[in-house]
Amino acid sequence: MSFTSRSNKMPHERVEFPLNCSIAALQGKKCPNKYPSVFEPDESSTETCPDYFRWIHQDLQQWKTSGITEDMIERGKASAHFRLVIVGGNVYVEKYTRPYQTRDVFTKWGILQLLRLYPGKVPDLDLLFYSGDETKIMRSDYQGPNSTLAPPLFHYCGSEETLDIVFPDWTFWGWAEVNIMPWEDMLRAIKKGRKRTKWEQREPYAFWKGNPHVAKNRLDLMKCNLSDQYDWNVRLYYKNWSKVVDEGFNNSKLEDQCTYSMVPMQHYWPIRRQDKCRDLKFAVEWGNNHTQQAQDIGKAGSKFIEEILTMRNVYDYMFHLLNEYSKLLKYKPTVPSKARRICVESTACKQKGVWKEFLFQSLVKSPSHKPPCELPPPYEPQAIQASMDKIDNVDKQVENWGNVYWNKLNETNQ
Repeated sequence: MSFTSRSNKMPHERVEFPLNCSIAALQGKKCPNKYPSVFEPDESSTETCPDYFRWIHQDLQQWKTSGITEDMIERGKASAHFRLVIVGGNVYVEKYTRPYQTRDVFTKWGILQLLRLYPGKVPDLDLLFYSGDETKIMRSDYQGPNSTLAPPLFHYCGSEETLDIVFPDWTFWGWAEVNIMPWEDMLRAIKKGRKRTKWEQREPYAFWKGNPHVAKNRLDLMKCNLSDQYDWNVRLYYKNWSKVVDEGFNNSKLEDQCTYSMVPMQHYWPIRRQDKCRDLKFAVEWGNNHTQQAQDIGKAGSKFIEEILTMRNVYDYMFHLLNEYSKLLKYKPTVPSKARRICVESTACKQKGVWKEFLFQSLVKSPSHKPPCELPPPYEPQAIQASMDKIDNVDKQVENWGNVYWNKLNETNQ
């Protein structure tokens, strides 16, 4: 896909198109079509996307040979919350089942912002989206000589065992129900909150706060909490979201959680599901006894979030994922009979309170002055295997460290 630079405007001179929900501005139309429909960047792009963009190729590998047919979409409807179709730069949605809270609203809002960032450049496409917590399309269900072809399903989560196509989480545009702001605002708040307490003065525990009743692993995690019998160096807090809402989120701000120190190995510390309490205690002990190394790892994790996980990269990832996906379609997308057009006005203007506030905060007000970054080629199979081997070796190394720690502790207590 090519992008041309324009020469009749000064570089970076951007005209903003704010959202106006007044009746006069809408002129009786839910989607007034006053936004530019042609993308005219001021500069060409020589920037290569971050390395993790390569996983786009891997996530779509399942359909590289067969392509994606309308039959696959039809068979995938039962697993989806909604179907989203883009035709001629307009977005249409067919709803199937009611998703949890407003995840679908903010997901669709994110796609609308992508179209505003790169107007006229997102191709026609037809996709299914699931906005729940658990992965849906099991790889094992579509293996073997007599198996059918897997339906493509976009989702926030993925795993080695599933074929769900990973898409950026809705919270990048805000999670109104739990007062998590759009990502750019949230990141500024986190950076500010991180400075309140120096690393050396933070509480020496692993920390988690949330609702444990949504997943078996979370319930199992609660066994690691402080008790009369044992201290695993873990502080876990059950979050009753109904009570939190009533209290105005006073004790649930994400930026206030930076006083705790959870130690990763590089950007995270591997914890085994089957032995999580022992692993967590050792992780915290290691961090408390290797403070400089732990701080360096923490800084590396923060740097990744601040410099690599930017909204620009989020949108570019979406663009390339949808662009590569569209190339696999074996048919020309058309608007389903039960689909309804959505746009920024029809989505945001009817909202109230913090929902409307977050949508307005995350609005893309003008097209980008530069094209998306350039998508790097797929990983070679041996590179993927080398990466998996490296992760496995790190896991084993940490597991060995833990075994040594617990053996010494047991010998001391005998």
